[in-house]
This record gives sequence, C-alpha cells and structure tokens, in this order.
Amino acid sequence: MKLIHGLLAAALLATGAQAQDYSNRTIKFAATGQEGTPPVQGMHIFAEKLEEQSGGKLKARVFANGVLGGDVQVLSSLQGGVVEMMVWNAGNMMTQAQDFGILDLPFIYQDEEVMDTLLDGDVGKMLTDQLPEHGVVGLSFWEQGFRQLTNNTREVHRLEDISGLKIRVQQNPLLVDMWKALGANPTPMAVTELYTALETGAVDGQECTAPFALTAKYTEVQKYVSVTRHNYNPQIVLIGKPFWDQLSDDEKALIQNVAQETAVEQRRISREAQDSALAEIRAAGNVVTEIAPEELARMQEAVAPVIRTYADTFDPELVRTVFDAVGFSLD
Repeated sequence: MKLIHGLLAAALLATGAQAQDYSNRTIKFAATGQEGTPPVQGMHIFAEKLEEQSGGKLKARVFANGVLGGDVQVLSSLQGGVVEMMVWNAGNMMTQAQDFGILDLPFIYQDEEVMDTLLDGDVGKMLTDQLPEHGVVGLSFWEQGFRQLTNNTREVHRLEDISGLKIRVQQNPLLVDMWKALGANPTPMAVTELYTALETGAVDGQECTAPFALTAKYTEVQKYVSVTRHNYNPQIVLIGKPFWDQLSDDEKALIQNVAQETAVEQRRISREAQDSALAEIRAAGNVVTEIAPEELARMQEAVAPVIRTYADTFDPELVRTVFDAVGFSLD
C-alpha cells in the first residue's frame, strides 16, 4: 500500500510539473566558496529541489571553489548572460547598489533570528528591488555566518593587537575602512588568491567564517583564530537579468520559491556548522581566542566613525528600520 501511495505521489508531482510552462534548461550556479561550506551545501540542496519540482526539466549545475572566477568576475558574467546564477556575500552588492553596504556594518548584528526577519521582510525587499537596474535579480538571502579574524603573527586579545597586521579583505570599500579604523593594513584581494598569499606571507591574516576557514584550509597556514564576530554575513542568491528575462512566469516562480525554500534549510546548516568548525580548528592545534566583551566594545567604538559615515550614505528609512530592529544607536 505504501508503494502504491508513493507511486501515486510521484505521478501527481510529475503531472503537476508537466502542467507548468517549463523548458529544458541547465543553470550554471557559481560561487567562490569551497565545497563543504554552508553556502555551497545550499547550492546543492537548491539544485536537487529544482530538478525534483520541475519534473527534471530545470537543472542547476554547481560550480564552487571559484572555478568560474572571483566574485567580481562572476557577477559581471551574470550581468552579461554568460553565467546564470551565483551566491555571494550580500554586503558586497554595495558596489552596485550602495544601500547593500548596511549589511556589512561591523559589530552591530549578533542575532540571526532578527536578521532572518529583516531579510525575509521589508528590508530584504527594499534592497532587492534595487537590483534589476544593475542587471541581476535577488532571489533570496542565505547565510555564511559570523566572520572571525585569523593571522599567523600573534594572538589577538585586544584592539591594540590588531595594529599593523596586514589583513586580506573583500573588495569592498566599507570593509577596507573598517579594518583601517581597527589599526590593520587592509589588502583587498580576490578570495581565489588568498591561500597562496597566506602561505607565502604576502598577508599576515584574513577574516572569514570558521567553516570557510576550515574547508579552505586557511588554518593550515594561520596559527591564531580570534572569535571577533565582527561581521554577520548574509549571502544573496542572484540570477542574471538577461537569463531571467528569458524565463516563463512559471519558471520564475519556481526558481524563486525553491531559493526561498532552500534558505530555511541552508541557514540551519550554517548555524550548526559555526561551533563545530571552531571545535575542529581547536582540535587541530590552532590557538582560538575568545575576545572579552569589554574588548569587543572597544573595537565597536573604534569603528563607530566608519558606521556613522556609511550610515549617512544609506536610505534613512532603511537605516532606521535596521537600527531599531538590532537595538543599535549612534547617539
């Protein structure tokens, strides 16, 4: 009887998919993240769901590890119709739409559930509504997690310990200014070049989430890990507008729904991975330093001028909504 019910359910699913206006398509879905990191795990979940719910007509092929290029290059490929989809740090979209920079303001985001509410609601819509004019469409927000500082020079306990460290940062002006305010020497660099730069000592350190550091093997060439949680990294799932405009309404609805459905599972995976990755890094012999609350407060105070400067460049309504939700004030 269970087999009969299963066959009937499969038949109904296939019939439903066939009733929709789906063409046979294979989507190139790119990321610079490593296989095994939560965002790339989300990409595989998306691909499975999309194929199943389209009755096999819509497929997504995952290209991780930066094999299609760095983030800036892949974004350009989306805008040019060469690659169809990508996932990357949402704050980096400020290079296209300035308001996205609000997601990279340092130290003010500490509650993932609050961020879920914001990004799945009005704040997410305020941001993604700005993207089509820049050649991409925002489908949903996933998660990378909280970024930590690593380096191979010294243990970081205090604000002063950051001084002079040459830190690789994402190609994002807000993050460059943030690390300057903390006393570091920030070096913008594509993530695809980072391991070699760490290995050769071209940079002293970098900042990323613990799962990313682990899977990218940065901890092989970085002795010290400091639990700074300085940035919370939502990821944005993007689809190129040239490709989007070729899709039927049914295809658009399905892709959007699958991306949002995947977000729930992907965020859970990401949150479970944060602590387990730090534990694994400790077990491997790296020095993992918890930063005292009073030192984190000093770091936040050091970057307050950066927060103030950039907040003035964002939509005032957006700033009010976000700051009220996270309980932050510049006063």
